[in-house]
Amino acid sequence: DLGCICTTVPKAMHNSLWDTTTISYTGCVAQLFFFYFFMSAEYFLLTIMCYDRYVAICKPLHYGTLLGSRACALMAAAAWATGFLNSLLHTANTFSLPLCQGNALGQFFCEIPHILKLSCSQSYVRELGFMVFGVCLAFSCFVFIVFSYVQIFRAVLRIPSQQGRHKAFSTCLPHLAVVSLFISTAAFSYLKPPSISSPSLDLALSVLYMVVPPALNPLIYSLRNQELKDALRK
Repeated sequence: DLGCICTTVPKAMHNSLWDTTTISYTGCVAQLFFFYFFMSAEYFLLTIMCYDRYVAICKPLHYGTLLGSRACALMAAAAWATGFLNSLLHTANTFSLPLCQGNALGQFFCEIPHILKLSCSQSYVRELGFMVFGVCLAFSCFVFIVFSYVQIFRAVLRIPSQQGRHKAFSTCLPHLAVVSLFISTAAFSYLKPPSISSPSLDLALSVLYMVVPPALNPLIYSLRNQELKDALRK
């Protein structure tokens, strides 16, 4: 979350304070790479966390076996490595395209769709193929999350005690809130119809999915903290 914000917001604040709208070519490459790296890694980590909730609630007696320290380390490493490779692939391919339409992005940070608009119309078909692959990968994670939560809620509803159901829901709801916020804002930003697209709307949506989820995630995860609940009541 901190990485997502630090990749884009400081440069945007610098440009706003100094009344400039420029970024170097190297800075643009680095910004795009780290932004997609952190966003991809977070999405994969959220998928792993969903699996953690599934095992904890649906297979509690096997939790120590299925999610030992070694398994957790391997899954976390796989999430970071997949995010790194996904970001490297898109960044290398995007900046290998010739930019025939100038160098004005129309966005406050370097983003693949806006860079593709600057490339020659016949040259970005390869990147579209990579984006389709990325969408398929993201959709697979989404299907896994939905399937896991269906199983989780079925298991929770079978718990006889109200206290047990409340404990199970309190374990899942913060994660479910973070996943819903992350997926809904990103999906609407990238999948909205072209007919409603405008520079001001694109800017607002970019802020929504790039800044709001990382800023709210620590608060959402802290809702289980009793000290925070007491402070909010006071």
